[in-house]
Amino acid sequence: MDPSVEQIGQEQAYADRLYARVDELIGQMSRNLDEAQQSQNASTHQNRSERDAFVALYEDRLALLRTASQNVVFGRLDTDDDARHYIGRIGLFTPEREQLLVDWRAPAAAAFYQATSLDRQGVRLRRHLITRGRTVIGLEDDLLDSSVLEDEGAAESLALQGEGALLAAVSTQRTGRMGDIVATIQAEQDRIIRSDNRGVLVVQGGPGTGKTAVALHRAAYLLYTHRRRLEHSGVLIVAPTRGFLRYIERVLPSLGESGVVMLTPGELVPGIETTLHDDDAIAAVKGDAAMAALLARAVKQRQIVPSKDQRISIDGVPVVLASDDIRAARREARATHRPHNEARTVFVRAALDRLVVRYEQALRSRGHTIVPEDRPGHLSDLREHPEVRRALNLAWLPYTPESFLRILLSRPERLRAAAPASLPRESLALLHRPKDSPWTVEDIPLLDEVAELLGGDGELQRTAAARAQSQREGDVAYAREVLESFDTSGMVRAEDLADHVGRTRDGRTLAERASTERAWTYGHVVVDEAQENSAMMWRALMRRCPTKSFTIVGDVAQTSSAAGYASWSAALGPFVEDRLEIEELTVNYRTPRRIMDVAVATAEELELPVAAVSSVRDGEHPVTASAEEADAMAARTLELCREQLDSGAGRIAVITAEDRVADLAAELRRAQDLPRVGQGSAGIDDVIAVMSAQDAKGLEFDGVVLVEPADLLTGHTRGAGDLYVAMTRSTQRLDIVHARPLPQALASALVTAES
Repeated sequence: MDPSVEQIGQEQAYADRLYARVDELIGQMSRNLDEAQQSQNASTHQNRSERDAFVALYEDRLALLRTASQNVVFGRLDTDDDARHYIGRIGLFTPEREQLLVDWRAPAAAAFYQATSLDRQGVRLRRHLITRGRTVIGLEDDLLDSSVLEDEGAAESLALQGEGALLAAVSTQRTGRMGDIVATIQAEQDRIIRSDNRGVLVVQGGPGTGKTAVALHRAAYLLYTHRRRLEHSGVLIVAPTRGFLRYIERVLPSLGESGVVMLTPGELVPGIETTLHDDDAIAAVKGDAAMAALLARAVKQRQIVPSKDQRISIDGVPVVLASDDIRAARREARATHRPHNEARTVFVRAALDRLVVRYEQALRSRGHTIVPEDRPGHLSDLREHPEVRRALNLAWLPYTPESFLRILLSRPERLRAAAPASLPRESLALLHRPKDSPWTVEDIPLLDEVAELLGGDGELQRTAAARAQSQREGDVAYAREVLESFDTSGMVRAEDLADHVGRTRDGRTLAERASTERAWTYGHVVVDEAQENSAMMWRALMRRCPTKSFTIVGDVAQTSSAAGYASWSAALGPFVEDRLEIEELTVNYRTPRRIMDVAVATAEELELPVAAVSSVRDGEHPVTASAEEADAMAARTLELCREQLDSGAGRIAVITAEDRVADLAAELRRAQDLPRVGQGSAGIDDVIAVMSAQDAKGLEFDGVVLVEPADLLTGHTRGAGDLYVAMTRSTQRLDIVHARPLPQALASALVTAES
């Protein structure tokens, strides 16, 4: 018998055992779920909460098991102590707690990704199991201990095939959704995924190096390793577009994790969703760190001391509301260092304390007898008096962030009065706009800053926090009592049950609660395409995680935002100082060398700070460029889409300047023989998608047709980054169509590639 066939049969037998255990656990959890759902002991609210919490727990366990039910195992380690460990998506044990499968995130699985022939870490053989569904269809062995070859029988059983598993994964046809890379994580990626850095970890890497996949797998690893800490606060993932979030949304669920919040920068402030962007010049001003000082001064300038005393008549008794009293009350409120709306409570109380003294003096002068017991009633009368309320509101008006920023940006005189010296007058003029203007992505960090400066009702927040803590302690104590009399097969902790009771009572998942609370603080934050974020956006992101536990992903050579950064230390230094660690990925798994060489040469000519990367594949197709008349470019684009589809491309992107996207998409849709054509990053589910370079960030396609690259280069101040992004999205083929002369850097790179 062929040794490889025999080995596949042995591995299939073990895989069958694993899937039998998975099916057994699914059946057990299903029965537990049915029993919980049919429970009649739910006559009280507490009983119903208990039942619903168990139902939610069993549903979560079932979802995890079903996710792994078709691809649970992918690797095997043989070690020096003659032990054999199988590695998979989840951990599995027999009913007697004998380990059958090691979770890929567990310390025992680290050697599967990290061991090399120079540093074996006790591993003799690493085997990749190539599967289709539950069937083992191939094997690939990495022999780390050459002494294994001395055993003739063992040597014949090996399947030494190089890097076939990795190359198969990177060469497969794209589906419009990112998949997990858990079976093919490489050593440099695994080092980052398992990093014990507790601060800010930056993953810098060129296109196709797997930055996003590494960040998502790191999030899954952290949720596994620090579950008790993170499951209560959650993980936030911030990515540039909603289409990009749809592209990556299946990765974490495929790894057994679903408790994450995924937002775009335009969704960071609850209640507002925007994809609109300001022009480069306006975006640069709004993103400037000096805007924080402007907003802080603008808020303080709404705490107004009147220029003269105000006379008020209270039930016919004239009283003076003195400017000095307002000034003293303002000083007392500011001394608390509370946000504007919270400090207003102190201001009003301090102002009324002074005004009531004057009121009582006026009453005495009219012959009234005043005793201390009258003071509460007098304060109440003053607080409810329309003239007093109006005067205090004019001195210290409460605001919402939206109303405050709308008014500020529509009032040039207020902008000028609040601006620090570092913001020139011409920049301030760019900020002015009508009060009813729609929100832009660049407004979001300004709204967040204003929300911090304004605050809410502090007393209500403190009371709610104390009540929540007391409720949590009660839930845990009750859960322990319940578990003592309820068979959970050791799979449920009291803290888990208490969490589900709390969520059931609230009626929302953690993700739903976190996404509706602007001040929610997360246990960890992942920021993708992070080079695009302005200083003001970084301020907003840092508030989401006061412990500064971040995984930041990007490539400074791809920066296209006018307010973005070309240096990680410049972007993050003001917030984290020496807690910044930068890891660099150097292997391009996506873009073939034939395409990457042209893209890198173009970028270097345009003086972009490109990182050195090496492609794992040469690729079959050279980069082509077609010069056409302007009115013939759409027709040539159509021809190239057909050619790419005929050559086996599963997903195609047509990348062009933003102002060409709609018209070009409409032209392609007129072709009866093409599959459905999508538009923008939302078109990732379509076989062909027409989009801008900014929409294409982070995405990948089998083929790319780049239309009029000169428009991308000259479209805005950082067009070179857009051109580099557009050229590096393809896994197989890049074709260029142009009417204007090619940018010199690109033309030179093409000549070099041809020679």
